[in-house]
Amino acid sequence: MEEIAVQQKEISDEQREEALLQTKLANELRERSETERQNAILAQENAMKSEMHALEAYDQAEHERQLAEVQRIKAEYSKRVTDTLTYMTLGRSLGLQAITQFQAGNTNLGNLLSYASYLFTRRYNGDLYYPSVYQALSISSTNQNQWTKLEGSAMGLDINDANKIVTVSNYGEILQHVQNDNNLKTTVLYKNSAYDFRDVYYSPKGTVYALSRTGHLIVKAPHSTEIIELTGMTHPLKLTQLRDKTLIIAENAIALFDTDKNKVLSTKKLDYHITCSGRADFLPVLFDNKGRMHQVKGMDDIITRKIPVPGNLTAYTVSNSTHYQAFGMSDGTIFVVDKDKNVRRLVGHQSRISKLKIRSNRLYSSSYDGTLNLWVLDSQKLEPITLYKSNNWITHFIYDKSRNNIWIGDAKGNIIKVLISIPSMAEIIKKKLKRDFTPSEWKYYIGQDMPYESFLFKKKEAKP
Repeated sequence: MEEIAVQQKEISDEQREEALLQTKLANELRERSETERQNAILAQENAMKSEMHALEAYDQAEHERQLAEVQRIKAEYSKRVTDTLTYMTLGRSLGLQAITQFQAGNTNLGNLLSYASYLFTRRYNGDLYYPSVYQALSISSTNQNQWTKLEGSAMGLDINDANKIVTVSNYGEILQHVQNDNNLKTTVLYKNSAYDFRDVYYSPKGTVYALSRTGHLIVKAPHSTEIIELTGMTHPLKLTQLRDKTLIIAENAIALFDTDKNKVLSTKKLDYHITCSGRADFLPVLFDNKGRMHQVKGMDDIITRKIPVPGNLTAYTVSNSTHYQAFGMSDGTIFVVDKDKNVRRLVGHQSRISKLKIRSNRLYSSSYDGTLNLWVLDSQKLEPITLYKSNNWITHFIYDKSRNNIWIGDAKGNIIKVLISIPSMAEIIKKKLKRDFTPSEWKYYIGQDMPYESFLFKKKEAKP
């Protein structure tokens, strides 16, 4: 029994030593595992730090790239601004030099300078209505035709959708004109020196309504003539539209006229003296000799207010889109009032303003001083561009249907056509060019930093 006990003790001691050994090994493995875990955590932390550093470096690089891109865009913009100013300045300078060459009789060089002025201004969206640029184009394109057609003064002009023009004179003439190339074919529709026509309306149906200062309305249809006496009216002045009817304006009264029935529907006496008329908000406006304006909404619905400028008014126009108003005076002064009621005084005419017309930001004005002027209303400095000049009073003007031309009537019975379309002017000038700039001319007028180019035989202008 004792031997068995000894053997069991020995076995127990061996098992205990084995357990101790296993525990030691387990502790060593645990310590090694913990070390490796700590190393892994440290490696992960180092990796995260490296990733963060990499991200920071990437962000820094991206930021620097974006800054470089912004600087590049700014540099390109600055270059474009500089180029734009350079080309615009060049275009205006070339226009002035073109005018000088025309005055000196150097037509070929003047045409080249004029076309170059247009081209360099257009490429960078410059103002083609800048005085020196537009004036050069106007002179170079030889944009005027004139015909003497009337015995009396051309007091009224109107045009139909077929571009047939009708004119009336203070000698009782009603003439119809059709242009064919440089010829103006004229047909006498009516003539009676007993009448003193002051205005004309050419209806879409082809009927002509001529208003005489004697108090008569001549209705000239294609196959008939009717003379309507306007009772209760002294010195009729103007025909205009009042919604679907025609309003006859006289010095002391207005009358509503039905062009379908050729009948006066009603007449209204006025307690003021009318000096001229116009239109605003698609309605007639009457101006009296006491500095007031009267907007006619109906025969019994007339709104009266004070004219915002001083002087003896002779012409008026307003733009329904830009809301510019222009008031023309007997002394040649023009006042322009913008939508904010700011008033600017335009000085350029020497005598009575006969008619005003606004198209977008451009004001056209005619005067008894014999000039037709163009004003660009949003310019800082308002200076007139003379489109036409003669020694005769200009009494009236109208646009044609394309609005590429203005037709003028004067006191000597002349009918004048003036081209106002810039693209048409440029095309005319381009066809007139007989040569290119010589290298020395290019260097002198354009500059050696500008790449030389030919203006001849080019089928289409390429925009930059």
